[in-house]
Amino acid sequence: MNRVQIRSSERALSVGTWLIVGGAMLYSVLTVTPLMAAHTPAAWRWTAPILPLVVDAAVVIVVRLDSVLARLGGHGGAWPVALRWMTGTMTLALNIGVSALAGDLVGVAVHSVAPLLLIVTAEAGLAYRRALTAAVLAVEARKRDEQDARDRAAAEREENRLRAAREQREREAAIAREQREHEERLAREEAERQDRIRREERERAEAAERAEREARERREQMREQAQAERERLDRQAAQQRELEAQERAEGERQARVREQERMERERAALLAAGPPPVKLPEDQARATVAAAFAAGMPVRVAAELSGWSVGWSSARYQEHRDANASAPAVG
Repeated sequence: MNRVQIRSSERALSVGTWLIVGGAMLYSVLTVTPLMAAHTPAAWRWTAPILPLVVDAAVVIVVRLDSVLARLGGHGGAWPVALRWMTGTMTLALNIGVSALAGDLVGVAVHSVAPLLLIVTAEAGLAYRRALTAAVLAVEARKRDEQDARDRAAAEREENRLRAAREQREREAAIAREQREHEERLAREEAERQDRIRREERERAEAAERAEREARERREQMREQAQAERERLDRQAAQQRELEAQERAEGERQARVREQERMERERAALLAAGPPPVKLPEDQARATVAAAFAAGMPVRVAAELSGWSVGWSSARYQEHRDANASAPAVG
C-alpha cells in the first residue's frame, strides 16, 4: 500500500467516524432531553438539552484530539482514556435511563446501540489511526532507507568516478612530469654545453683583451712619458716666459715709476715756480694748467701760475675732465 492509499483510508475512517459521532450525538440529544425534562423543575425545563450537549461536546473533543495525537504518533496518557470512557459511560447511561427506569429491556437494548457504537468506534478509530500512522511512518522510513541507499549508491558511483578521474589525472600528471623532467634535463645539458662554449670563448676573449690591454698600457705609458717630458719642457718654457714677462713687467713698472717721478718733479717745478711776470708760452702754459689740474688746484690758481686768463684755464680744465671721462678704466 502506498502513501496515497493510506491517506484515502485515513480520510474514509475520519468521515465515517464523524458520521457516527454526529448521528450518535443527534440521537442522544433526542433521547436524553425528555429524561432531563422529566427530572428538571418546570421553570428550568428549557435547560434539558444542555447536559446531552455538554456530554457530546466532550465526546467531540476526545475524538478530535485522539485523531490528532494518533496522526502525530503521540499518546496523551491515562487522562484521555479516562475522559473517553467516562463520556462513553455517561452517554450510555443517559440513553438507556428512561428504558431502564421503566424496566423495558428491549428499550435498553435499542437505546444502547448508539452509545456502544460510539464508544467502540472511538476506540477502534484510535487504534486504526495509530495503525495508519505507524504504516505511514514505516512507508516513509522505507522510502528514506531506499533514498539513502540510492544516495549512497550515487555517492559511491560519484566517488568511484572521481577516484578514476583522479587516478587518470595523476597518471597524466606523472607522464607530463616525466616528460617535463626529461625536457628539463635535455635543456640543462644543452645550457651547460652552451655555458661551457661561452666560457671558453670568454676566456679566449679575456686573454686577447688582456694582451691588448697590456699593449695599450705599454703604449699609454710611453705616451704618458712623452707627454710628461713635453709638459716638463713646456713648464720650463712657460717658467722662462713668465720670468721674462716678470722682468719686462718689472722694467716697465720701474720705467713708469721713473716717468711718474719725473712728471711729479716737473709738475712740482711748474707749481713751485709761482706766478710768472709775463704770460707764459702756450705749450708751457698748457703744461702748467695740466699740472695744476692733476694737483687738484682751483682754476683761478692755475690761471695765476700760467699767466693766462681764468676762462682759458677753465677751458683747459674742461678738456682734461673730458679726456679723463672718455679714457677707459685700467684694472
